[in-house]
Amino acid sequence: IAATQPSTNWHLKENAREHHTSKFSSEELIVRRGQAFTISFNGTERPEQNLIFIAETGPKPSKATRTLATFDISSTASKEGWSAVLQSTSSSSVSISISSPHNAVIGRYRLSVQSGSSSPQSVGTFVLLFNPWSSGDDVFMPNKAECEEYVLEDFGIIFAGNKNHISSFGWNFGQFQRDILNICLSIMDRSLYYRQDPVTDVSHRHDPRYLGRVLSAMVNANDDQGVVLGNWSGKYEGGKNPSSWTGSGEILQSWKKSGFKPVKYGQCWVFAAVLTTVLRCLGIPTRTITNFSSAHDADGNLRVDEFYDADGNHLERGADSVWNFHVWNESWFTRNDLGPSYSGWQVLDATPQEESGGIYQCGPASRYAIKEGEVELDYDGPFVFAEVNADCMYWNYDSATGKKTLIFSKSTEIGASISTKAVGRDDRVDVTSDYKYEEGSAKEREVFKKARKKLGLEDKFDPTAPKQEEIEQKPDISGKFKVAGSLEVGKDLNLLLVLENLQSDAKTVNVNMTAWTTLYTRRRVNQIWKDSISVTLAPKEEKQFPIKIKYPEYQQQLTTDKTIQVTALCHVEDGIQVLVQRNITLDNPGIDIQVLGEAKVNKEVFVEVAFTNPIATEVKDCVLQVEGSDLLQGVLELRIPPLKASEKSSTKFKLIPSEAGLKHLLVNFSCDKFADIKTFKMVNVIN
Repeated sequence: IAATQPSTNWHLKENAREHHTSKFSSEELIVRRGQAFTISFNGTERPEQNLIFIAETGPKPSKATRTLATFDISSTASKEGWSAVLQSTSSSSVSISISSPHNAVIGRYRLSVQSGSSSPQSVGTFVLLFNPWSSGDDVFMPNKAECEEYVLEDFGIIFAGNKNHISSFGWNFGQFQRDILNICLSIMDRSLYYRQDPVTDVSHRHDPRYLGRVLSAMVNANDDQGVVLGNWSGKYEGGKNPSSWTGSGEILQSWKKSGFKPVKYGQCWVFAAVLTTVLRCLGIPTRTITNFSSAHDADGNLRVDEFYDADGNHLERGADSVWNFHVWNESWFTRNDLGPSYSGWQVLDATPQEESGGIYQCGPASRYAIKEGEVELDYDGPFVFAEVNADCMYWNYDSATGKKTLIFSKSTEIGASISTKAVGRDDRVDVTSDYKYEEGSAKEREVFKKARKKLGLEDKFDPTAPKQEEIEQKPDISGKFKVAGSLEVGKDLNLLLVLENLQSDAKTVNVNMTAWTTLYTRRRVNQIWKDSISVTLAPKEEKQFPIKIKYPEYQQQLTTDKTIQVTALCHVEDGIQVLVQRNITLDNPGIDIQVLGEAKVNKEVFVEVAFTNPIATEVKDCVLQVEGSDLLQGVLELRIPPLKASEKSSTKFKLIPSEAGLKHLLVNFSCDKFADIKTFKMVNVIN
């Protein structure tokens, strides 16, 4: 190459368009593997003769670890390795098409060029990502609409609440925000795997299976000073309440700004949303999944044991638990290690629940393997299988004697209404049948038995076949809690306890009732109500008993999860105990967003957010938090004056949209009486 340094044209716009990377805000070339990109050199003299290119990544690039490639100009693109093809040449410039292999290591590459015997000259850096649009890639997704949703969509909807009452909220994944890609690359370089053996770690970065597992460990702070610190105590001093976040960008930026100290605090949906951001950013199709009545089986016996005292109080005994809901991820890639039928959606879970291989990581577990009960296949099959299939055992525990008595077992409780956002629409799709055969069907029980057998549990106590003396005793009564009226924060909670005598003789029943505020994991926080009644039920009689828990009774004690557990333990004279239980999630009052006028690129538009205080007392410490990709930079925080009873507040702020298209504006309103009232609004931005 001539003495004058040739200038490089990276053709950022054209390459980004071809490689589906136009949404990144970066001055650096970002391309996808297994697909050609074009660069040109200006001010070169007859360079096409014997030009050699060197592409390298990681700390010690080598051909053996496939982190170093040297290639010269050839007439056609290589199917196997890296290659360069001359596209056009003129007296002052040369244009070259460079292709990477379908299974190239992803990450930031350094590109140099060497002419003849002179020493290599650095051309600059580029970032190589996974390519779901390319049929040779492990993450290839044939459906283009799904690629758009699971890689390019930066807005998501996460489902929460409980199986009787599913709620949802928006989330700004923000995978294309400035610097997020760099932060995702830093996450990989801070993992335990990289710290222990950087060369081997980087050489494995061609494999979505490997990276999915590593990143499931890095998104939680356990073991490795990862991104988010979990907190399920109900007390969030020194950090942000997990339910107050509205997007991943702020979390990832905070992690970097603090010198990579874990961000406080997260719960399951935060871990899942951040992992979605990181994997979509790197090009692995990913979505969040919500499982309702999700089991956390700590001892690996595919069953969850819950204990109650004689008053009906739920006891914190044993490590097993059932969460109202739990959010994890599915990522799309092939499983060459298991075989073709196990490819497709793979479960990853970044919430630190149980160790796997000595650290808090979970997956990838093939969703197909989970449905078929093939729990021995990599990775973490038994834990994921239990999350959707465990049997529930309810015990009465006497702390004085240490005696436990089985009240009843239930095999249809766990893993309901498994949900994800629809492709291209803001709707819920139910994917339960992709995880399990129909609840209560012979096939579902057969798969459960198969899983138990594979885990060597078939000789041990089978929860579906209780002991002989327990089989003979059928309950004499049945009970349930019915909701009467609305389930809203700020209003009294009205329920009916319905008891029915199943026998043809009269029964006397002593009922001990309690209500506790809980976290969404059903961890009890405060008792808010208790009562006991004694009733006589005539043969086959059904009776209803109204229960009222007044707002002032629960207001101080309610957690930001807005969940209450009501339990009635019914002691039937000369019969077995019956446990009646209901987990209730209250709704926040609504909040209204209006866009005032037309939203245009680079033009101011005002938005008005209105909230009416629905309760009879003043609310104070009101804060409005707003974010939305392409609508405003970062997160806007506005303080709002206190609101008297029934008073309406209306707050205006302005947006300057930066890009045309359908965008989502996310709003989160909090005050001392209502936590994290969330809503979102679709904004159509025109040029």
